[in-house]
Amino acid sequence: MVSESNDADLSEIQTPDIPGGAEAFELAAKFCYGINFEISIENIALLRCVAEYLEMTEDYAVGNLVARTEAYLSEMALKSLAGAVSVLHLSENLLPLAEKIKLVSRCIDAIAFMACRESQFSMTGRSDTGNEGILSSTMSQPKPIVDWWAEELTILRIDIFQRVLVAMMARGFKQYALGPILMLYAQKSLRGLEIFGKGRKKIELQQEHEKRVVLETIVSLLPRERNVLSVSFLSMLLRAAIYLETTVACRLDLEKRMALQLGQAALDDLLIPSYSFTGDTLFDVDTIQRIMMNYLEYTVEGNRLGYQADGEYVSPPPSDTERVGKLMENYLAEIASDRNLTVSRFIGLAELIPEQSRITEDGMYRAIDIFLKAHPALSDMERKKVCSLMDCQKLSREACAHAAQNDRLPVQTVVQVLYYEQQRLRDVMNGNPMGGDSPALPSKVNLYSTDIHAVSDEISKLKRENEDLKIELVKMKMRLKEIEKSGGRSATGSPMSNTSPSADKPPLPRRSFINSVSKKLGRLYPFVRSEGNSIAKTRARPSKNRRHSIS
Repeated sequence: MVSESNDADLSEIQTPDIPGGAEAFELAAKFCYGINFEISIENIALLRCVAEYLEMTEDYAVGNLVARTEAYLSEMALKSLAGAVSVLHLSENLLPLAEKIKLVSRCIDAIAFMACRESQFSMTGRSDTGNEGILSSTMSQPKPIVDWWAEELTILRIDIFQRVLVAMMARGFKQYALGPILMLYAQKSLRGLEIFGKGRKKIELQQEHEKRVVLETIVSLLPRERNVLSVSFLSMLLRAAIYLETTVACRLDLEKRMALQLGQAALDDLLIPSYSFTGDTLFDVDTIQRIMMNYLEYTVEGNRLGYQADGEYVSPPPSDTERVGKLMENYLAEIASDRNLTVSRFIGLAELIPEQSRITEDGMYRAIDIFLKAHPALSDMERKKVCSLMDCQKLSREACAHAAQNDRLPVQTVVQVLYYEQQRLRDVMNGNPMGGDSPALPSKVNLYSTDIHAVSDEISKLKRENEDLKIELVKMKMRLKEIEKSGGRSATGSPMSNTSPSADKPPLPRRSFINSVSKKLGRLYPFVRSEGNSIAKTRARPSKNRRHSIS
């Protein structure tokens, strides 16, 4: 550089682009002047690059710095996985020269080789049953083991980290075993994001961009097999993707992955905050709606599991249906109290819950009741639309009891509840006690008439008929007891020895029996015998604050 200069009085040379800066040049100068210093894992990458830059090759001296550093790399640094990772991490600041002299690629190859070798024993046991484990149910899915060296890789920059994982898979490392490594890297690199509160807190643009690139890269590397990653981890990634405003493709990919494992999700996994200040809903309802739609699409596709050869998502196990139905009912109940949740969005989400997943309608009724309570200004038509989401035939006895006296429900829905309750009572009278739990009705009455007076008359009529049916049930039981007693006397020729002193009096109807057939319909009128004699003790009608306590 001095000889090539045209300045005769040159006293200073500028070398701003020397790799490693002043520290690297000082070490090179010490080497030239024979000053001893230690070559170590911490400075080997820097020394190798500065030696290349200063052309310290064998052409100028035997045992020059290039040869010395190469020997150390081959014999020491790249012999251990931790050493190779450390050298690779330090090389990130020495690009592009480190790439030109193939230092980066050599480190990546060494790491991939040693990582596969370290995992060979555990991977051998898992590879034999890998496909079966992946395609099996959730309970039998073997979880990949977190190897000791996985933590080492988390110090690498995301693009270098990606190249390491690709090299590992090229050497036969199973993709589904990358799950724990990716989880560790994501937890460390995405730390500090406030993704569990409403609204977006401002972060530096450079930091936001870096985290966005990290997240999109991690999502592109996620294993394609089911049940390798927990739904909680996928939910965390999805929250971060929405928060960082990643590409639409990235978010949709995470939504599809969550849909495949929706049966394993907990309620908290679905409660994704709405990161906006526009007065929208508290939780991101649209995202959950898309996840549910994906789940339904996969269910329709069939009972195949995992991925096909072309990488397309396929169906989750059918056993998830009931769990997903209950989960979505709980989600509806959780978001129903949000005053910003519109009727159309509530109905749109509720309609996605498969009917076959709802053994009873109690969960749907609970969500509807909470929604009506949080939205008292709804019109009659809107309340009718909301209540039409549930099938009153599948309400339990307790839910029927609550619904029959719920002032928030439209009168038409109350009529439905009373009508089906009457069918239950008739089933019991016809000797079909199981009909009370799962009634099968031939047809439905027209309950959504616009004539309010007609509906009110229908309610009164149904209540009277239900009361008559209850009284008739009590009379039938009384007659049955009398027949049993008469049969006992004729068989023995004398009154039964264990008959109580009051056996000659007509028995009083048992309150426990009445309670079992009319517990949720409220109050009973005083009973009157068919012969016209009043029952010894006439019961007064219970007060309004004891609507559910007959006994």
